[in-house]
Amino acid sequence: MVLRKLAILLTGFAFFFSDLAAHAQRISLLRDAEMEQFLEDYSHPIFAAAGLDPNSIEILIVNNSSFNAFAGGRYMGVHTGLLTTADTPNQVEAVIAHEAGHLAGGHTARTGDAIAAASRPMLLGLLLGAAAIAAGAPDAGLAAFSLGQTVGTANFLKYSRGQEASADQASITYLDRLGKSSRGAVEIWQKLRNQQIIRGSAINPYWVTHPLANQRLTALQTRVEASPYKDVRDTPEEIERLRYIQAKIHGFLHEPSWTLRNYPLTDQSGPAHYARAVAYFRIAKMDEALEEIRTLTAEDPDNAYFHELEGQMLFEFGRTNESIDPHRESIRLLPDNALLRINLGRALLASGEPDMIEESSEELRRALLLEPDNSFGWFELARAYGAMDQESMALLATAESRFHAGARPDANQFARRAMAGLRRGTPEWRQASDIILATQPEGQALPLPPGVSDPAPAPRSPDDEEVETPDVPDPTFAPGG
Repeated sequence: MVLRKLAILLTGFAFFFSDLAAHAQRISLLRDAEMEQFLEDYSHPIFAAAGLDPNSIEILIVNNSSFNAFAGGRYMGVHTGLLTTADTPNQVEAVIAHEAGHLAGGHTARTGDAIAAASRPMLLGLLLGAAAIAAGAPDAGLAAFSLGQTVGTANFLKYSRGQEASADQASITYLDRLGKSSRGAVEIWQKLRNQQIIRGSAINPYWVTHPLANQRLTALQTRVEASPYKDVRDTPEEIERLRYIQAKIHGFLHEPSWTLRNYPLTDQSGPAHYARAVAYFRIAKMDEALEEIRTLTAEDPDNAYFHELEGQMLFEFGRTNESIDPHRESIRLLPDNALLRINLGRALLASGEPDMIEESSEELRRALLLEPDNSFGWFELARAYGAMDQESMALLATAESRFHAGARPDANQFARRAMAGLRRGTPEWRQASDIILATQPEGQALPLPPGVSDPAPAPRSPDDEEVETPDVPDPTFAPGG
């Protein structure tokens, strides 16, 4: 695991963690292409059924083993514990549909001005704080709320028990519209009821934001049994897909000894090979790790995530040039995935070869067309520009990286430094200008660079040397495809 001030990259898992430093409990978000695609495939139809724009809602994956999910503003959060606790994709669907009920019902108590003023890290802190309180950790939740300096706890996110019941009922409506079973909701609450029975009096019903499981289970069962889709089941392929994701989570987030004990060599299933590949990788048994993952790529060569994991393992063990081909294959199979393109860009950059460094910058720019707010992608692009001695472009990319990480003062300073080397009126000059204007500190006499406030590019003189702006390649184009 490589730690950075702004992000943590858990290699092999292709995780990008966002460290909320002000959060006392160090709640972290993670990025993984496979998990994100799984959640998107199940959530987008539900959002549409709820009358929500699927592309307007960002799904956050929280690195936390507890069973929990939350929603507010334009965000929905899913704990890794939800994915590992669920027995079927339909159970995950039921939780997503419930959270969509909160979003569609406008259950987030907030003021428009406060939301508009909140930066992304601040807003995430507020949402994560609410999630922590919902999970039974009020102290951690209040610590997370300290990120939101403009909004008080009571004024930002407050769920009533009536709203929870309303979201339950809405979730069944959405799943009915899709011809999906809502039985997963009953199964999930049966699980939680059993946990509450075991914990007994430790639960104070006035501290939890959701009604106790027994109450919700009773309210749900009648409606579920009346649904014409109650007996629709997940296919074996859908269940297998969830098992692979669970294996990956266990492999990366449990001790390798636990993983190897729970996925023994006698288990020759695909998910077991996946889990063992990660476990061996984490204890530096690369021969065994590669044997496990290559067993999977041989059986299913069209699975981009298997190639991604092989590339990440090779890259992290210093076998940079060997890692490039698996990464190329992953984006040949999934050309529109920004995280996979960033992986390839990193590997090409690390090769140190001039032609590959130039290709690295192209891949990273493709990735940033797909995901322009990826601060880690901008950071890697800044490194690529630096390696090509394009100092002003490196400074501009660094400004973008800092901006999307929420470090506004840093972004302002890097954009000013970049502007000094950029020709006035070019797209890059305007890009730096936009960052400066967006991050200009309030109430401080920090003068704008000359021309920044101009409404249009300054005219060029006939003697100006033409500067060719590098074309950004089509993000749907995959090398070798």
